[in-house]
Amino acid sequence: MNNKTIIFLLALSFFVPFAYGQFQTGEIDRSKVPVLAPHYEEEHTFDRPSDTAAWQACQPGMHVSFGTTDQLYFRSEIPSLQTETLSWEATGWRGERLNAQAVVWSTDSLEQVRFEVSDLVGNNGAVLANENIDLNLVRYVLSNYPYGALAEDCAAGPADRAYLMPDRLEPFDRFDLPGQTARPVWIAVNIPQGAAPGTYRGTIEVAAKGHRTTLHIQVHVQAQTLPPPTEWSYRLDLWQNPWAVAWYYHVEPWSADHKALLKKHLKPYADAGGTFITTYAVHSPWSDNSYWIEGAMVDLIKTKNGDWKFDYRIFDDYVQLAMEVGIDEAITIYTPVPWENRFRYLDEASGDYVYESWAPGSAEFKAFWHTFLSDLEGHLKEKGWFEKTYLGINENPLEYTIAAAKVIKEHSPDWKITYAGNWHPELNDLLDDYCFLYGNEPSMETVQQRSAKGYTSTYYVCCNPAKPNNFVFSPPAEGRWISWYASAYGYDGFLRWAYDAWAEDPVRDARHTLWPAGDTFLVYPGGNSSIRFEKLREGIVDFEKIDILRTLAENTTDKQVAAALEKLENHLKTFPKEHDFNEEDVIEAVQTGNALLTELSDRLAATQK
Repeated sequence: MNNKTIIFLLALSFFVPFAYGQFQTGEIDRSKVPVLAPHYEEEHTFDRPSDTAAWQACQPGMHVSFGTTDQLYFRSEIPSLQTETLSWEATGWRGERLNAQAVVWSTDSLEQVRFEVSDLVGNNGAVLANENIDLNLVRYVLSNYPYGALAEDCAAGPADRAYLMPDRLEPFDRFDLPGQTARPVWIAVNIPQGAAPGTYRGTIEVAAKGHRTTLHIQVHVQAQTLPPPTEWSYRLDLWQNPWAVAWYYHVEPWSADHKALLKKHLKPYADAGGTFITTYAVHSPWSDNSYWIEGAMVDLIKTKNGDWKFDYRIFDDYVQLAMEVGIDEAITIYTPVPWENRFRYLDEASGDYVYESWAPGSAEFKAFWHTFLSDLEGHLKEKGWFEKTYLGINENPLEYTIAAAKVIKEHSPDWKITYAGNWHPELNDLLDDYCFLYGNEPSMETVQQRSAKGYTSTYYVCCNPAKPNNFVFSPPAEGRWISWYASAYGYDGFLRWAYDAWAEDPVRDARHTLWPAGDTFLVYPGGNSSIRFEKLREGIVDFEKIDILRTLAENTTDKQVAAALEKLENHLKTFPKEHDFNEEDVIEAVQTGNALLTELSDRLAATQK
């Protein structure tokens, strides 16, 4: 390709006529999609306003308003707000994170928009320093479905359509705002555990060249204290693929650079109470369907004399690193039942990797797994990790799961097994930790019986059902609803694949060639969170508060406390009922629940005065 051709293509990229926006869809002429660009843009900007008349009627100048974290605000649309609101008020516990969302929009361009946060000063004279308030720009990513869509069952959606969805959170100093666009800003107020109860007030000055607006914040800090995430009871299991981080950043897997990146990458998971460390005893267990293949953390080596030996160096490094970050309650090792029963090992004699298929229950399977489990058990006990380790089996034909579980238990009844899939009564007493697909669950009574036996039970969503879910096009409140449902049903927590199974360009494009956008990851490169992840975390905090308040309420005979607890319990009973997941109903359910938690917290605090 000569220089003239390159210049022509670069020039052409400025004039590609994308003519659809968030609420307007159209087929993309692939021949006109620019392959080259003059520079890398941090997000796509092909959308156009669906209501140009509304923008033309908009008053010139900078508009700023608080919105709600339960709604998405689109780049080319004037925010759907009843009025421009310059004040935000919220209530929370010591140790809790409160989220808000502000939106800036303008009919003409704005330069150097920046947010300047003051300290929050309490009515008791205490100060909540502004270093406890985090600001993140909300970036737009590509989705293969429009907002609120009922995604086709586990389908990637039409390849010729794309939609911009606000999701990725990114720290910022300032930003420019093109004319006829909006930009949400995510505001997180982290209440220190040592903060004195009371009401705190402060401001956020929003400034741009020639413009300035003052936003007002008021935070009511209640008497109760939320424990640090490492002490939460919620079992959060988000499957990780640390190789994705190495490959995205083009660093050597398990090098010092890779490990430094992983520590930052895992922080949001630890900060949300992440429970399980995902590890792999087999190479590429999930049908080679990831952009970045999950490698083996334990090298299986057949020696020249036909014996087996095992190299745990990567496994040990990752487990230790995750524990240092604060993820230290459980380790899952995947999997005795990989895709097509395919196992890879290194043949020491030839130096080649060999692939073999060992069906669960076969003589080859039993022989290998008894040898491996004996060695693995000794290694885990030497590390002090055996009691917190689970052998993980993912959804498979029932007969395979039963056969593998029996081989494991025959080796030692002390092994713990976790399984994610549909409810099967035959598996109930074989599994120490059972995670059910939403909609294919046992009765609430069965979950209670499992708990009485010392078993744990969780549930999950994946590329189905369409609702509730954590897609980039899912209404944000569904992420919070998920944990209210877990509490109401009696579950111990929630699981999802995956934490970080990124596609080719995750910073700008959440689509996958196989599944709905956002299905395969919840956080972005750089350890950056998302609206979806923050809403999921809100629900986890609600789950913790419910447990804590129930315990506190049991220790008082106050009638007002009892009445407030009864209202909360009655509200929880509405979650296991059949839902159509109308967005307004989901928002009302979680907001009502939050209000009831606030009321019960206040009632309990009043009894201690």
